[in-house]
Amino acid sequence: MRVARLYGPRQVRLEKETLRGVLGVGEVRVRVTVTGVCGSDIHLYTGQLGPDPNRLYPVIPGHECAGVVEEVGPEAIAGDGRPLEVGDRVTIDPAQPCGECAPCRAGWENLCERMRFLGAERVDGCLREEMIVPARRCWPLPDTLSDEEGALLEPLGVALHAVRLAKPAVGDTAAVLGAGPIGLLSLQVLLSAGVERVFVAEPLDWRLDLARNLGAVDLEGSDEDFEQEVRAGTEGRGVDIAIEAAWAGKAVETACRLLKPGGRLVLVGIPARDRLELTHSLARRKGLTLLFCRRMLRTYPRAIALAAARRVNLRCLVSHRFPFQKVGEALDWAARYPSGTIKVMIHHQMSPEESMTQETEKQVEEE
Repeated sequence: MRVARLYGPRQVRLEKETLRGVLGVGEVRVRVTVTGVCGSDIHLYTGQLGPDPNRLYPVIPGHECAGVVEEVGPEAIAGDGRPLEVGDRVTIDPAQPCGECAPCRAGWENLCERMRFLGAERVDGCLREEMIVPARRCWPLPDTLSDEEGALLEPLGVALHAVRLAKPAVGDTAAVLGAGPIGLLSLQVLLSAGVERVFVAEPLDWRLDLARNLGAVDLEGSDEDFEQEVRAGTEGRGVDIAIEAAWAGKAVETACRLLKPGGRLVLVGIPARDRLELTHSLARRKGLTLLFCRRMLRTYPRAIALAAARRVNLRCLVSHRFPFQKVGEALDWAARYPSGTIKVMIHHQMSPEESMTQETEKQVEEE
């Protein structure tokens, strides 16, 4: 089978490898059809995930994926409790917690001390033609969801977990800092949860335009006026909730300024320098609650239900498609992030001649 293996920063090679032939108890073999490129994949591709390359490489990257079950082992039970069958379309939860450590026993599997996560720390991910995974980490896709939407259930799960940590109430106001895929999905989940108004801060005009189309408050001022406009839009109080999805940096401090006293800030972004910068007195004097979002926790059933009911729009996030043969170009494109880029998708069966772009705003209007 073909795999895309990363040997170091920007050193990706298409190679042929052999998948082991015998499935164990509770395992399935999945033919991967589509893989989404995540911000953490870009950190890995560009070498921004720490000084120790031996901890990271070599590895097959990728953790947002969907595919088709090709073979089932004994007792292959999916995450929803149903036996998997050959031909089932599935999305795969990339997290594989041990189930035995103290956090797992306490119900916090996302904080597992012995976590194996696809595409991270030399655990091979999904940028390959086939993979063997635990059936319990597979979730069958309804016919109404495409494979691309199936792959996007993973970032939707992160957004769901972030919003759940924020504990929104009907009629609340919120700010989302960063309108990448996680920010755009958080915006939609907040509105679905009954939040009255969501203000979005985003320096890239095409991402901000999409946020407005998805329901963000349409502010008239410049970036410098954002804080003043949010305060005017909340009668001077500030927002109840803020979600930082902008790779941290100054966005954390901005979020704290936007929050009302007693407000809640959920940090989702992964800063490139692994540093949190914040004026301590700003958060302390407001009595803010800071919450850190670590991946997701049992969100797939809810994510599938929301997507199937069209309460969130996943299709509008896909801006570019690349065939598997051009995986290096896809990763480089996502790292450079040219104008119009939101989510890059890699199709494992796409021919190199097929179209690689689509109009995201048009898709929003058609929903």
